[in-house]
Amino acid sequence: MLKNKKIAATIKAALSSMRLRTLPLSLAGVLLGCKLALVRWQVSGWTVLLVCLTTVCLQILSNLSNELGDVLRGTDTDERQGPSYGLNSGEMTVAQMRRLIWAFVLLCCISGAAMIWVSFGTFLAWKPAALLVLGACAIWAAMKYTLGRNPYGYRGLGDIFVFVFFGLVSVLGAYFVCAHRIDRWELVLPAAGIGFFSVGVLNINNIRDMRTDAVNRVTMALRLGLKGARIYQTVLICLGWAALICFAVLMPSAGIAGFVEGAGAGVSGAAGAAGGVGGAGLLWALILRWAFLLVLPMFILHLRGVWTTTDRALDRYFPLLVMGTFLLALLY
Repeated sequence: MLKNKKIAATIKAALSSMRLRTLPLSLAGVLLGCKLALVRWQVSGWTVLLVCLTTVCLQILSNLSNELGDVLRGTDTDERQGPSYGLNSGEMTVAQMRRLIWAFVLLCCISGAAMIWVSFGTFLAWKPAALLVLGACAIWAAMKYTLGRNPYGYRGLGDIFVFVFFGLVSVLGAYFVCAHRIDRWELVLPAAGIGFFSVGVLNINNIRDMRTDAVNRVTMALRLGLKGARIYQTVLICLGWAALICFAVLMPSAGIAGFVEGAGAGVSGAAGAAGGVGGAGLLWALILRWAFLLVLPMFILHLRGVWTTTDRALDRYFPLLVMGTFLLALLY
């Protein structure tokens, strides 16, 4: 009985260390990339599913590696303002965490390879080979944020890596897996938008942890100071929205998943028999295209919290940014 309770406690601790609340943010970028590809190309549902599964595995790998790295370096102490996870609670050992990390490395490799095979049907052409290399880089980046001899997260480089992998690689990579090409330069705009919001999630965590991070870590928040970090957060959110709005203006039909082309073509033929339907269809298409603006209040409330609270109280405004980004990706 006691052994069963210990196993259950270890499993619960492992689940807490996976930080499942961060998954919507990582899924936002790949879902947006897949949606944009669906507008112009036929995409297998299995491909989309494997893209999402690979992303989830990479995010959990990153979360586990980050916790282990912080614990080994003495950054996560009893004074930490954020939630307590498996290693901090004492329910998991370092050895158990290492085994779990390597299990997720294996899952990332299996899921990523399956994703490429289902989409391309081979590993031998240059496109799937390039994705294999990109996948290896993603695994490295997920593990080396706080792990290793010289982790980039302790040198103030986390913002750059998050922007690249959670924004550019996430959106453009998912689009490339689905469409087998990047055929529009404008796709950089939504990728950058998601990247800016993702850096914002990192920055609000760094603002919360400024007191404990100051011991042995360099972050953008520490470099800028509290007021500068708050200004930086505001700029990130504004840049993200600017990029997404610019793309919506430049590519008005890109986010409707073929509604304008498909519905418009069908409506135009029947316009004579059902006068006004075409106009109603275009109005509905316009509403759908700009529906993502509905989540703007969540970002405003998030920024209000960033400017009015500090330390552990900032945790309440973390979900606003994460879920706001996820919902925006669904509505975009």
